[in-house]
Amino acid sequence: MVYRQTEHTKAKKAGTRARILKEARQLVTEGGFMAAAVAPVAKRSGIATGTIYRHFPSKAELVAEVFRHATEHELQAVTAETQSDGTAQQRLIKAIETFALRALQAPRLAYALIAEPVDPLVEKERLSYRFAYAQAFEDLINEGMEQNEFVPQNASITSAALVGMLAEALVGPLAPEAMSYEEQLNERESLTQEHKQQLVNAITALSLRAVGLKSQP
Repeated sequence: MVYRQTEHTKAKKAGTRARILKEARQLVTEGGFMAAAVAPVAKRSGIATGTIYRHFPSKAELVAEVFRHATEHELQAVTAETQSDGTAQQRLIKAIETFALRALQAPRLAYALIAEPVDPLVEKERLSYRFAYAQAFEDLINEGMEQNEFVPQNASITSAALVGMLAEALVGPLAPEAMSYEEQLNERESLTQEHKQQLVNAITALSLRAVGLKSQP
């Protein structure tokens, strides 16, 4: 007789999986993917280490799922702005500001998602999402050209450059080389709201120059 899971069993299993992902993401937010080892995730989730492997075959699979879940959340926030009401210029500004502010509010998570050295399985996911971000910007740039807001250009190249620029500006070198990355992250976390806004404004201005804005806001 084939065993079939009851609805209660399925719900319990799904709840455990969700808890594992939640605690793993929190660990990533606090210390990057290196912090999301199986043992601490199990401890934070209140389950045995072996239970983790019932849901994820390996740490790489767990981290890849955490990456997908976290990045999809960020991507949706940015894409929602590119598809909102307003001119292409206004939507580009909102999308850039959303990307930048969210990264500045959680710099350790941003570094983990964008630049932290990771397992090839996660790196494959990272490349896929970078393409998704670029596609969202490309669609918006094409709209801007159609509406005569942006100068004629290769939208594919510009959008890819925008994604690269955002990554470098927000989680690239933050301080002199003599300072460790941990110290750099601490400095980024200690930025005042005013300094964060100044950085966002500079990134937004650079983005507008990149797309060849025909008229100033």
